[in-house]
Amino acid sequence: MHRCMQVVASWTMTGQAAAERAYAYTKRQIITGALAGGTRLSEGRICEELDLSRTPVHEAFLRLAAERLITLSSRQGATVNPVSVSEAADVVEMRGAIERTAAARVAAQRPDAAEVDAALTGPLKRQEAALAAGDLEAYVEADADFHAAVIALSGNPIAVHFFDLLRDRQLRLAYLVLSRSGVVLDLSFREHREMAACLGRHDAAGYHAVLDLHLSRHQGLA
Repeated sequence: MHRCMQVVASWTMTGQAAAERAYAYTKRQIITGALAGGTRLSEGRICEELDLSRTPVHEAFLRLAAERLITLSSRQGATVNPVSVSEAADVVEMRGAIERTAAARVAAQRPDAAEVDAALTGPLKRQEAALAAGDLEAYVEADADFHAAVIALSGNPIAVHFFDLLRDRQLRLAYLVLSRSGVVLDLSFREHREMAACLGRHDAAGYHAVLDLHLSRHQGLA
């Protein structure tokens, strides 16, 4: 009996790991834009690409549908949901509200410049390196880490939690914005440096002004 339970537990964990792998793989492709909005997906395709059975891939698709990244249809299979204008506006509105409040709180706390530097220098250096290498994926991840570090500086765990809930949607928007022609990564990086400088001198209004410009590029994507 004990041996049987071990085998069942081992199989279950293996199945869970396979489902997680299929979920992470497909979600990453959606977020980065490798699977664009409107793309038709089949479980069979993901099974072949990852050498997995149908069950874990089906479970992964159910999770993605619950997160509204794909729509499941009995006749059409799965379709990647595009980012609508209203969704982009909603994400930007919520993200901006959290970050503006966090920046104001940081400025009011008047931290030492060294404390601000310690929190933000890492993401800025990684952005600079990604910029030099032309690595969009690394840049977008460092971009998200920079803004998350600002939220963390506020010392508000609720803000950190809700900002983290928006991370995947923010990343998807960032890939859409920063991969478009006419949007220069250089400009985005300069804005990050200016935002860091504003926090270093406790200038909430200055931070808000740069942030508003920064986020304005996320509007009207669909």
